Amino acid sequence: MFSIGDLAREFGVTLRTLRFYEDKGLVSPRREGQSRLYSRRDRARLKLVLMGKRVGFSLTEIKGMLDLYDLRDGQVAQLKVALDRFHERIAILERQKKEIEQALMELRRTTAVVGGLLKEKEAGTRRP
Repeated sequence: MFSIGDLAREFGVTLRTLRFYEDKGLVSPRREGQSRLYSRRDRARLKLVLMGKRVGFSLTEIKGMLDLYDLRDGQVAQLKVALDRFHERIAILERQKKEIEQALMELRRTTAVVGGLLKEKEAGTRRP
């Protein structure tokens, strides 16, 4: 079992974030008085939530994939859905990567042009 502080430190998130994820049904800690105790399952789910957020999934999408783990079909349905969503996310990220690379190339080209113009202007103002 893990305390809220244990998980917050381990994953670099705030206590508020963990309580928010609890409110959204992403983790389900056991309550003992005012304390929250997280199981290994909660820890694993939190790790998946944070990975999903990092690669761009919404909390709703993440919850949908995590909830499929609770189905009693040997996780076949969950694995199929997750695989499809992962392929979709990879395609989106590859597209974004291409767009970012194009934007960087254009920005570098523009920077070179503006830098050249600036050098010309500075050289022209130094001449008597």
